[in-house]
Amino acid sequence: MKYTLHQLEIFHKVSELKSVTKASEELFLTQPAVSIQLKNFQDQFQIPLFEVVGRKMYITEFGEEIARTAENILNEVKTINYKALSFQGELAGKLKIAIVSTAKYVMPYFLTDFINQNKGVDLSMDVTNKAEVVRSLENNEIDFAMVSTIPKHLKINRIQLMDNKLYLVGGKHYKLTEKYLTTREFEQLPLIYREQGSATRNKMEYFIASNNISTYKKMELKSNEALKQAVVAGLGYSIMPLIGIKNELKNGDLQVIPVKKLPMTTNWNLIWLKSKNLSSIAKSFIENINENKDDIIKKHFDWFENYHLA
Repeated sequence: MKYTLHQLEIFHKVSELKSVTKASEELFLTQPAVSIQLKNFQDQFQIPLFEVVGRKMYITEFGEEIARTAENILNEVKTINYKALSFQGELAGKLKIAIVSTAKYVMPYFLTDFINQNKGVDLSMDVTNKAEVVRSLENNEIDFAMVSTIPKHLKINRIQLMDNKLYLVGGKHYKLTEKYLTTREFEQLPLIYREQGSATRNKMEYFIASNNISTYKKMELKSNEALKQAVVAGLGYSIMPLIGIKNELKNGDLQVIPVKKLPMTTNWNLIWLKSKNLSSIAKSFIENINENKDDIIKKHFDWFENYHLA
């Protein structure tokens, strides 16, 4: 048998995604190139690694075994590369981060220079809901998390990164009759909420309750992106982070509706467990953030910091 590491990588990715097309996209290869290497790999075994029924791919029991072995081999190869770089005095290894969905508009800018300057660092960033982020942190599956609400049941260290401003947002067809939206007008709006436990949902409910607004919920959505598209489509209104709607405001698909006592402001925080035995990569990343966060905010978020309703 003369299979290559490249073929192992391709088969592992295909078995993970159950799709040649998706695997080619993630590996930045053409679909024909993936198909050829997959066929060459299969030809070295007398037992099928996968089967296609209709348009759907299924990995055989033998294929699953080979995929697990391939993953172990690829991980060992990465370890060799990390050790080689470490002996050359370079940072090498994995940096694992979990972030809530709205943080995807912020966190990449705090990572770019660090990752570009340290080619031996592989980044794994999971974008998910708050509950999953906290679970990953609690189970020590990640180095850092980015959240706007600190989990109170965990002992954590944190770096406060920047403000998170929340406004009432509507589609382009809404016409405001006064300078500010009145309580009565607010109560007539069909509201769209994030899922239970979301920091955005909690702040929205707090605002409504503390201002004695009697209103009704139209729907609940699990991601900021889905909520944003629902508001753009005219399904309702929501209190949501300004950071995630820059382009929609610019092209006129969304508008911020002036409401007294809004915006509400929280903070984006980079957090990690106090008990965490930080790797050299994690320690270097903390140093990088502390040294450069002000410059990063000024460079990439000037529009956000200076945003004011007319």
